[in-house]
Parts: sequence; structure tokens; C-alpha cells
Amino acid sequence: MKKKTKQDPDKPVGKLRVMADFLPPPHALLPVDDTVKVTLLLDKKSVDVFKTWAQKEGMKYQRMMRQVLKGYADHYVQP
Repeated sequence: MKKKTKQDPDKPVGKLRVMADFLPPPHALLPVDDTVKVTLLLDKKSVDVFKTWAQKEGMKYQRMMRQVLKGYADHYVQP
């Protein structure tokens, strides 16, 4: 009598073939705005808050701060 082997549902079944990568690289997916490097002093409490929020969201705190500032500026820019 043959033993039935249990197939792993996470493994592919059938003949496989390699497909060409058709997606652009990650940096090309987001539009790039002109950026300017700025040095500014912030209070420790504000930076700590952004670091905590960013860690919870799994992103970098400086990127989060940029997004908040950009959102604020976009909201108040005169059309």
C-alpha cells in the first residue's frame, strides 16, 4: 500500500517558469518633489513623539515629519 504524502499548501504546484520583472523600482513609484536640506532645532518632546508614532507605523520619523509638514503646507496653499 502506498503512503499518501501531505502536500504543503505554501509550495507551488506544477511546472514553474521565471517571469521578467515588470514593475518599476520602488523609488520610481513615488513622485519625487524638489527637496531642500534644512537644519532646524526642535524640542526633544516633539521629536520623541514623532519617533514613537513612526515606530508604531513602521516608518522613519523624519519621513513622517516631512509628510506632516507637506500636508500642512498643501492645506494652506492658495489655489
